[in-house]
Amino acid sequence: MTTPANSAAVEDRISPEEFRRVLGHFCSGLTIVAGMSAGEPVGFTCQSFSSLSLEPPLVTFSVARTSTSWPRIRSAGAFCVNILAADQEPLCRAFAVSGADKFAGVAWTPGPATGSPVIPGTLAWIDCAIEAVHPGGDHQIVVGRVRALKTAATGIGPLLFYRAAFHRPAA
Repeated sequence: MTTPANSAAVEDRISPEEFRRVLGHFCSGLTIVAGMSAGEPVGFTCQSFSSLSLEPPLVTFSVARTSTSWPRIRSAGAFCVNILAADQEPLCRAFAVSGADKFAGVAWTPGPATGSPVIPGTLAWIDCAIEAVHPGGDHQIVVGRVRALKTAATGIGPLLFYRAAFHRPAA
């Protein structure tokens, strides 16, 4: 495969605003990545979650290097991805705020494999051990080995993010 001679020049012209605007046309689901730190639950909203591998069962997400929650979760070596239902926008917004006690008033139970927080009312949860963390520009790319997972029969569709807005499709 050949690369155009001016490919670097084209890439240099991509502004963060244009990048965000164009990629905003890709619909993503919303999750809360949660873990334990010094016996307390900690978490953050994440829309960059994806499955990675069936054998072994792996998932991945990306987290900003500036996150204050992620280092606390990483030090525990485990996390639980809670896939948000359409009626959980307020919860999603609360976990997107930096520096707050995001679990204040939020019910949760320990995941069966790692003890990471499972939030009730979510569409599904995936309890994971950290397999690897890789650099990825201004983010870190996290790979988790799935230790336990479950879906909930809520009858509610997912909470989605598309073109900088929340969307709630039918189940």
